Amino acid sequence: MKYVIPGGTGQVGTLLARALRARGEDVVILSRGGRSDARVVRWDGRTPGSWASEIDGADVVINLAGRSVNCRYTGANVRAILDSRVDSTRAVGQAIAASLRPPRVWLQMSTATIYAHRFDAPNDEATGILGGEEPDVPGYWRFSVDVAKAWERTQEEAATPRTRKVALRTSMVASPDRGGVFAMLLGLTRSGLGGAIAGGRQFVSFIHEHDFVRAVDFLTAHEGITGPVNVTAPTPLAQRDFMAALRAAWGTRVGLPATRWMVEIGAFLLSTDTELVLKSRRVVPTRLLDAGFRFQEPEWPAAARELVDRWRGGAR
Repeated sequence: MKYVIPGGTGQVGTLLARALRARGEDVVILSRGGRSDARVVRWDGRTPGSWASEIDGADVVINLAGRSVNCRYTGANVRAILDSRVDSTRAVGQAIAASLRPPRVWLQMSTATIYAHRFDAPNDEATGILGGEEPDVPGYWRFSVDVAKAWERTQEEAATPRTRKVALRTSMVASPDRGGVFAMLLGLTRSGLGGAIAGGRQFVSFIHEHDFVRAVDFLTAHEGITGPVNVTAPTPLAQRDFMAALRAAWGTRVGLPATRWMVEIGAFLLSTDTELVLKSRRVVPTRLLDAGFRFQEPEWPAAARELVDRWRGGAR
């Protein structure tokens, strides 16, 4: 089958393209200038162009385009994050709508951050509480929720009646690739800094890279699934337990904790935002489970051991 992956040169796109190409699929990456082992076609991420011919006749479109949220939420960065997601999604929808042979499915990246910061119960697709109205969090945290809502709304509004649409509300995708989020967390662990953050009560949701690829395959094949789907392992856990499992997988006992003010200073020095580590993301994949999907790595301790073993072995 032919897969077109806008924004496919980042961590998630790289691991997805690698898995698809390994089994012989035709993979085309749309990028503004990134590199990939797959064939790359340039686009601007905003307007239809010659790149749209790649979508016409493709079987699957998986749109991952969007500026990284690993930055300070300044006015300029906020606008760039929002525009990069909305503009690219709109352009993909326009290309699909104009296709003589439109793809049968459009998987659109979204984020588990769309749900509320909470500890009392998990968020699933039917009963989960969308964020933005929590009384006990910084007001600017609403920005990431508003971006997620705009991202999904843009896909919903696209006039693509012959193409099934799924929004992937994805949690942290863990792979041993250098430069990814797992490598960053492992680096902290190896340095003795992988302890609890601000008490560590906040929940962490994750998905192993193999299960992410399998979920993409599952959603591509299951014609009856449309709309938002939580793409995350079924066992979110407190951040202190998440890091303890990673320390155990690496084989170190030391994990210095960090207070909230220490995190704020560190985020400032690293030009990132504290929401990425302080928000409680307790998200579960009810629609996937109800449809019959079975995770290979549902529990973080086992997933962490597998990832550490591959990292030690130099796996990409």
